[in-house]
Amino acid sequence: MRKLPEALSAVVDQLSRLPGFGPKSALRAAMTFLRWPEGETRRLGAAIYDLRDKLHLCAHCGALTDVNPCSLCSDPARSRDMLCVTADWDSMLSIEEGGFYSGLYFILGGLPAATAGGRDDGADLERLDERITGGDVGEVVLALGATVEAEQAESLLSARLRRRRPDLRISRLAQGINLSQEVRFVDRDTLRQSFKYRQSLE
Repeated sequence: MRKLPEALSAVVDQLSRLPGFGPKSALRAAMTFLRWPEGETRRLGAAIYDLRDKLHLCAHCGALTDVNPCSLCSDPARSRDMLCVTADWDSMLSIEEGGFYSGLYFILGGLPAATAGGRDDGADLERLDERITGGDVGEVVLALGATVEAEQAESLLSARLRRRRPDLRISRLAQGINLSQEVRFVDRDTLRQSFKYRQSLE
């Protein structure tokens, strides 16, 4: 295959790192950019740059936002006594798009896992500890999915939260979610039912 021009090759290499993109689809996308009007291509480049320049994590929930706190955390209509804990921002978006949950969120930034040394690892757990010690939160809903790793994380988080707030109600989504399924891939109706019939963790 003929060697690509360096500028084109650089874009293809970067696009190939995206989920769902291989070298061929990355090349097709790069060629599409070249066929766009120049102004449109430059706007795309500026928008990608702004992702890193203007977005940051909400200090309260950990969601991606361009204002701090984010619009959900600062919304006075949201219930302050329920906190839904998700592994990632995608899962939070899936729940929020359903329109059935009116509480607040906390995004872990990954599933916590017990390390060999007995420490909790893999997520910002100290920030979660701070979040529940204020007293406003009466229930934590662990919306982590139905994978083996998610169930292990639920056990770890449940024990940790109970040590800090014995009075706290801790629940998980009902098991309408298929085994090995992540929250971000669950359809809206299943998520709504899973929230409605959520189960307390003893």
